[in-house]
Amino acid sequence: MFNIFKSKPKEPGIDFSKLGVDLHSHIIPGIDDGAQSVQESIVLVRQMMDLGFRKIITTPHIMADYYRNTPETIVAGLALLREELVKQNIDIHIEAAAEYYLDETFGNKLEKGNLLTMGDGFLLFELSYINYPKNLDDIINKIKDKGYKPLLAHPERYPYLFGSIENYRKIKETGCYFQLNTISLTGYYGKASQKIAEELVDNMMIEFIASDMHHLRHADALKQSLHLPYVRKLLTDYQLQNELL
Repeated sequence: MFNIFKSKPKEPGIDFSKLGVDLHSHIIPGIDDGAQSVQESIVLVRQMMDLGFRKIITTPHIMADYYRNTPETIVAGLALLREELVKQNIDIHIEAAAEYYLDETFGNKLEKGNLLTMGDGFLLFELSYINYPKNLDDIINKIKDKGYKPLLAHPERYPYLFGSIENYRKIKETGCYFQLNTISLTGYYGKASQKIAEELVDNMMIEFIASDMHHLRHADALKQSLHLPYVRKLLTDYQLQNELL
């Protein structure tokens, strides 16, 4: 009977509208481990709009062993999603790039060109979660030699880098940009990822933050992240580059 006297949870008072652009998500239906239907895609888009995003750059996985997407499959999926957005009178700007996995086929893709990038040539790529790629410096240099800007997805999620912030400085010194998953700051991926995410923010090493949206659990975590001091700092006092995309 006393439930009526309980105070409601406070609203965070901020959203992602200042950021404007989300540059990492998996909302094209049925082509990777993200949304599996156009209906799921629409739900996720609405969630992102409610959080203040005005533009989405969605980035399907391209991986040799699991998600053999090509620019053609991604563009076709984007067209399907855009068509449904129009049908439902949902007004948001949506583009597509890709999240390239640093596997044995990536070098050939890089040589051939025709890679899906965002903004002024930013190329989003991810690493193995298990083994440190010994050729990382060479790959980053090749990306730059081809005229792209290397952008490492969620550096806070690679356990072999956790030992020291200097591991990250060495990568930054190659000219690589960092994109943090915002929900890492909630502990969504574990305490170790949360701790190193906070260190990366404290050391001013993050250029971009993103949702890495796959499903509604990510949307819920992203909403909760708005209550965190680190996310507030990123959205108010930090020089992020999302809005330039």
